[in-house]
Amino acid sequence: MPIEHELLAVNDITLSLYSAGPPLGRPVWLLHGFPECWHSWRQQIGALAEAGYRVLIPEMRGYGQSSAPPEPEAYELLTLCADIQEAMDALGQDEVCVIGHDWGAPVAWHLGLLEPERVKVLGALSVPFGGRPKRPAIDIMREANRDRFNYILYFQEPGVAERELDADIPRSLRLLLLGGSGDVFLQAKPADARLLDGMPEPHGYPEWCSAEDFAVYLRTFERGFRGPLNWYRNFTRNWQRTESLAERKIEQPSLFLLGDQDPVGKLEAYTVKRMAELVPNLEQHVLADCGHWIQNQCAEQMNSLLLDFLARHYPAAL
Repeated sequence: MPIEHELLAVNDITLSLYSAGPPLGRPVWLLHGFPECWHSWRQQIGALAEAGYRVLIPEMRGYGQSSAPPEPEAYELLTLCADIQEAMDALGQDEVCVIGHDWGAPVAWHLGLLEPERVKVLGALSVPFGGRPKRPAIDIMREANRDRFNYILYFQEPGVAERELDADIPRSLRLLLLGGSGDVFLQAKPADARLLDGMPEPHGYPEWCSAEDFAVYLRTFERGFRGPLNWYRNFTRNWQRTESLAERKIEQPSLFLLGDQDPVGKLEAYTVKRMAELVPNLEQHVLADCGHWIQNQCAEQMNSLLLDFLARHYPAAL
């Protein structure tokens, strides 16, 4: 499947964008998370393009060839949404589907809130929609993790996690991405531990990520981890800036997929259970024997569910 690449000037940054499929096909945006890249969607690109969709996969702000401003505040949620909104504008798109995984999921959910006319359907993997909390989630995390390590709290102080992860980028990425089903982030250890302490050293490459695939991920992080880590440093800003969205529901047909071995499912069990109250047109599936890297660990099953969902709510041919 031929894949095109372009650099778009949007929202005061350069956004690197990969695309495939018929130029006049209905747009499907695929938004990656951490520590991933556009190539995380490699097993969905062909399936969607062959079904007649125009597939658009950005390298999100801070990743790969996209701009990576050093300031944490440059990565607050509505700014990340605006990157995609302006890219849609630049491409003349007035009807789209948006699908996000991990950090890409909150961007997808909020694009659905911000753009109810343009975003006709949306999908999210791993991270559910819980609405705006009564106070910033980072405050709740600090209270719940006073005496134990929490990777999100560890990421808060600029420079701390960068020093650890940038010291050996290939090893850091191997441990984070290939060391399990995403559960390596949640190991029990003392509050003063570092992120990589105690993580098992992976041997070889798993079936879902070859050496060639991993090389693409690695190129994404050649500049280091600062940009991607800055996404985690805006919980308070995100909470403050989304006050106007607090009471809104996501009315579009929405697909949520979760692996049964994804640690996010345990952390967000309550949110997953009550999500249908906030997303009334929701379709949910739990994929068996699947971890956090759902697009690749369970690609065939995911593609089948996604194409079926799109055929019913966002057919390729109008």
